[in-house]
Amino acid sequence: MTAIPDDSDGVLLTGKDWARAERGNVSPAREWQFVAGFERERPLTAATEGEIREDAPSSPGSSGYAGEGGSTSTTSGSQFEIEHEEVAKDARIEIDRISISDSHTSWIPGKRHLDEDDASLSWRKRKKHFFVLSHAGKPIYSRYGDEHRLAGFSATLQAIISFVENGGDSIKLVRAGRHQVVFLVKGPIYLVCISSTEEPYESLRGQLELIYGQMLVILTKSINRCFEKNPKFDMTPLLGGTEIVFSSLVHSFSWNPATFLHAYTCLPLAYATRQAAGAILQDVADSGVLFAILMCRHKVISLVGAQKASLHPDDMLLVSNFVMSSESFRMSESFSPICLPRYNPSAFLYAYIHYFDADTYLMLLTTSSDAFYHLKDCRIRVEMVLLKSSVLSEVQRSLLNGGMHVEDLPPIPHSGSSPLGQHILPPDSPDRFKEANSGIGGPAGLWHFIYRSIYLDQYVSSEFPSSINTPQQQKRLYRAYQKLFASMHDIGIGPHKTQFRRDENYVLLCWVTQDFELYAAFDTLADKDLAIKTCSHVCQWIKDVENEIFLLGASPFSW
Repeated sequence: MTAIPDDSDGVLLTGKDWARAERGNVSPAREWQFVAGFERERPLTAATEGEIREDAPSSPGSSGYAGEGGSTSTTSGSQFEIEHEEVAKDARIEIDRISISDSHTSWIPGKRHLDEDDASLSWRKRKKHFFVLSHAGKPIYSRYGDEHRLAGFSATLQAIISFVENGGDSIKLVRAGRHQVVFLVKGPIYLVCISSTEEPYESLRGQLELIYGQMLVILTKSINRCFEKNPKFDMTPLLGGTEIVFSSLVHSFSWNPATFLHAYTCLPLAYATRQAAGAILQDVADSGVLFAILMCRHKVISLVGAQKASLHPDDMLLVSNFVMSSESFRMSESFSPICLPRYNPSAFLYAYIHYFDADTYLMLLTTSSDAFYHLKDCRIRVEMVLLKSSVLSEVQRSLLNGGMHVEDLPPIPHSGSSPLGQHILPPDSPDRFKEANSGIGGPAGLWHFIYRSIYLDQYVSSEFPSSINTPQQQKRLYRAYQKLFASMHDIGIGPHKTQFRRDENYVLLCWVTQDFELYAAFDTLADKDLAIKTCSHVCQWIKDVENEIFLLGASPFSW
């Protein structure tokens, strides 16, 4: 068997390996040591995983990745080890150059690089690929290139999965040098991610879950019956025209914390404004609407569900991505079948969607396929109340002002003084969340934070300061948060309550309690004790303004 190799040893981990590692309380792909609040990675060795090594002559790799020489692997139980030659130095420099230049390119929605296939040098140098294929090896979706021109590559992926399954096991992960190849099998649908971005396995697998969930939003799980009737069923025509939906979702993996926090965020609004919106939505929900959701871009203004109906944050992420990615929804009121995978993956709901302006839209979901005119009347009532109570104008002002800024964090009080009530603007001030100064950062070198309320399944993220103002810098911080989140929630070695990291880019501090999670980034020279005090102060600040940044009174979502 050949795999997708790179320039160092690789390990293929299957379901049995994963279960065995978890039973031994060891993370299957790595071991972490926590010493005095610092996390240190210990390299994977033969002793940690119990592999058997055997030198073998190199052979051509099946992936076609530039500079990668493959080898036939040896087996130990259901484990495979891959050894291969070192990539040429000039090829590595070229890959890094293209990757860096890509990161500065402004994102354009829709499918890109349709002229590429697995024989294209540029295609091989992409840092992150996503593939969806059927169990017969037919390509369904690829992030880059034309699916039909990648039929041979899809067949190779299908062969790898089938080979392991025929041995009574399931494949989860291949590590090959800088590359990770993550597999997710969902019945007759296979999803694969090939990444050299150094994101944690848990994050990449979660992204594949979301891509599969986005497919269910469009088609529901009943698509499996088509494959039962015809194993060679071609699914691509059913997804025609939805490339922009998937590309938008994949793009969100680089900037939207909701993709790994499993929580949603609210638009900052005065408590009275949010209550006015919630009251009319509740009135609508009482008239037979299953879910009534008012949103501004990807942020929630208010939402209400019928009694005993619960909406998972991942469903909200996928549905809002579907709505915002589809230009037709902006043109006129729409009535469309939509599946909520976490609510019921096998059935459609029906969504009435209407944009009040370029950013604000209403979604009314029902189980009835003939409820269009009823939902239209509900929308008219909602719109009248929103205009009368100036909710829509307040939404636009909040959007203009932005969210919380670390520069607005009140200075840490001296011992003996109260942290409350100092340098805090009155609740009705329009400048409550405006930037207070030049934007170089907050107290103690605080640059950014993300706070997640565990009970509410909501999070708030501060605006980026001028020290993190480029897309590349913001993506780097986002990836750092991803790794921090994954290590804090690693079942094999955790969970943990606190973690402090210092590297060449940031000082990162994480604090997890039964009520909240806080992830904060500081200047690299920040003092540890002062950073800890600042995080405590951030938590108090958030509590002071929680009426404006969270949707309070909402029922906790069902998992």
